[in-house]
Amino acid sequence: MSAFEQAQADVKTLSQRPSNDDMLALYAHFKQASSGDVSGSRPGMFDMINRAKFDAWAALKGMSKEAAQQAYIDKVNALLKSHK
Repeated sequence: MSAFEQAQADVKTLSQRPSNDDMLALYAHFKQASSGDVSGSRPGMFDMINRAKFDAWAALKGMSKEAAQQAYIDKVNALLKSHK
């Protein structure tokens, strides 16, 4: 199991739900690592949740898969330390 896959498993063991900002960071880095740069059109202004997710992912445009994986791993490790 890679460190990225381990982080995906570890995030599910958190004792409490991360903040919305942390959840967006995890989502964006996961999507960048697994799918590359954002694709599709930006959701409309009344679809606030998906619009925020799209914007967070779009902010990482150009980040390499490896850098996105490492950022995801680092975020999960920080959350694990703060949620013990």
